[in-house]
Amino acid sequence: MIGIRDDNAPASPPPSRAPEFSLRSFAEAGWLQENLSLEHRPGQERMANAVASAFHDDQPLLFEAGTGIGKSLAYLVPGIIHATDCGRQMIVSTHTISLQEQIDGKDLPLCRRLFSSTPELVRYAAFKSTVLVGKSNYLCTSRLSHALAERASLFDDSGYAELQRIAEWSEKTETGLRHDLVPPPNPEVWDAVNADSSSCSRRSCDCERCFYQRARARVRSAQVIVVNHALLFSLINAGGARAEGAGPDVSGVLFPGDFIVLDEAHTVPEVAEESFGLGLSSIGIDRTLKHLFNPRTRRGILKKRGDAEFRQRISDVLDASAQFFSFLEGSLLKERAIVRVRETGAAEALLSEPLSSLERSVSKIADQLEEGRERDELLEQRARLRAIRAGVDEWLGLSNEGHVYWAEKSGRKQSIVTLRSAPVDVAPELERCLFGAGVSVVCTSATLALAGDMAPFAASIGASSSRTEIAQSPFDFERNMRVYVAADIPPPSAQDTRLSIDALADYVGFCCDRVRGGSLVLFTSYRDMQAVAAIVGPRFAARSRPFLIQGAGVSRTELAQQMRDLGTAVLFGTDSFWTGVDVPGDALSQVVIARLPFSPPTHPIAEAKAELIRDRGGDPFNELTLPEALIKFRQGVGRLIRTQSDRGLVTVLDSRILAKSYGRLFIEGLPQKDFSRLTRENREDEFRPFT
Repeated sequence: MIGIRDDNAPASPPPSRAPEFSLRSFAEAGWLQENLSLEHRPGQERMANAVASAFHDDQPLLFEAGTGIGKSLAYLVPGIIHATDCGRQMIVSTHTISLQEQIDGKDLPLCRRLFSSTPELVRYAAFKSTVLVGKSNYLCTSRLSHALAERASLFDDSGYAELQRIAEWSEKTETGLRHDLVPPPNPEVWDAVNADSSSCSRRSCDCERCFYQRARARVRSAQVIVVNHALLFSLINAGGARAEGAGPDVSGVLFPGDFIVLDEAHTVPEVAEESFGLGLSSIGIDRTLKHLFNPRTRRGILKKRGDAEFRQRISDVLDASAQFFSFLEGSLLKERAIVRVRETGAAEALLSEPLSSLERSVSKIADQLEEGRERDELLEQRARLRAIRAGVDEWLGLSNEGHVYWAEKSGRKQSIVTLRSAPVDVAPELERCLFGAGVSVVCTSATLALAGDMAPFAASIGASSSRTEIAQSPFDFERNMRVYVAADIPPPSAQDTRLSIDALADYVGFCCDRVRGGSLVLFTSYRDMQAVAAIVGPRFAARSRPFLIQGAGVSRTELAQQMRDLGTAVLFGTDSFWTGVDVPGDALSQVVIARLPFSPPTHPIAEAKAELIRDRGGDPFNELTLPEALIKFRQGVGRLIRTQSDRGLVTVLDSRILAKSYGRLFIEGLPQKDFSRLTRENREDEFRPFT
């Protein structure tokens, strides 16, 4: 991707009018009120002015914006003005698809309306924007044409049928994005036609037809580029602004001179940990090898090029990979699905030599080809083989001193083994690649502070010297939110699991039965969720109450939409449902917190972080476990009130919030701090839903 460049631009860009125009847009009786009839929001005005100043001064800013502030407009309006005035690009990164869709489909058109209806701003109305996703999500029409021409070498009958379906879809789709193809494509067939290949290039592709090349063209001319956090860090790992031709002294994160907004910024540390770490799965390695040649089907991109010696080397690597991962599954992962690796040599280095031999074979074949698409693709496959070998060697040798290493198994049959690593402390890396990039980086979310203190979050992302601000939500929580805490549920206990589950199920059934609208029940354990569902699910069915549950083959986005449509559904969710779910109105009239969201201290990342904190003389619970739980708790509670007119209940089914000293911090994190205690004796009278 290439950023905006204008060889005829003046040496010094014109000054940005973002601070001035933001002040006039968001002030009481300002342009937003006057021209769009939007209500004046003091918190939004304060945020817009702070963001405009941060952009103008190329300074970092951490801004907690409570629900209802209108933070998207507060950074988009000054950002578009600043980008247009200075010939720079604004990168907006979010965590959830729903926020990306809101920005693209609602907020950016609203900005355009503001600019078009305000004479002083009309020059900004022609701004360009685009949403960018990872390369593998786009269809490459050149690779599709090649796959169709080589179908006999690449696919069996079922694979060819899938390829034809993709080809027919390619004539109708406007985006060429995988998520627009229903049902989703076969992964192996999609791997052969997506844009995640060096053979998808401006040199090889028709830029008018290739969906990814068209997306690149939109990026080159856009003032606003909307991405997700995972893609942002993937592009940073690929070189970011330096990969776009900028020298080492040129500022910028992704493109020279860009500036960044990280919305839903509370998720940044977790996403960055995953992006800056290692992730090599048995199924991914198997797919890479069989893309070259599959000995069973006798198909692959090198069916015509590879000789008997090459095919034997493919078989050798496949056998070595199967043996390597089978050993890990049967030894390291025999009793647990996630196991930390603390010493080198967790398995024999069975893959190193076979992979090296295969690399040499692929290089030899590539060297015999002329410059062009086929040679480019083989060189890329060689690079992937090299990366696999380096990753496996790193994992076996625990080579990166600042990383924690582990193995995990996943999949429906728990048959996929993945080698993983992550930085124990991601803050230095974020400080280098984001806050040390010489441009403004604005982080915003409804939940960044702990008891009003932003310092812990700032330290976690390497932004300790950043300016921080907090704007409280304008919603009337005292009037529209009621909070209940169950005082007589036994605390979680390995010895009394059945007693805890029965008590949870009893309260969940009681609370959901008495609330007419929808209820979102948030769990911290998939096992607990399934156990409670087994008890109350039939009860909901008997009363014709719609019941939705995570893990039934339906995405979070689809489940949230079903909840909106049904209006009275009960939705059970775990980890990913605590944040980013947006169901306004009576369709979400209650949030039930089954347990306080403490992360398992046994996960390898948590263990390694705790060790690091202890080595520094700190307390892992107070510095790590509790802060993370408080942020997640605030996020879960925040699912309830999404608009000015929303109202409903928050019901906490964890008595530790009353019994433990840290419980007061969770209470202080509630937007409505007055609560009622429930027991089985008083709940019939005390529990009062809105009517």
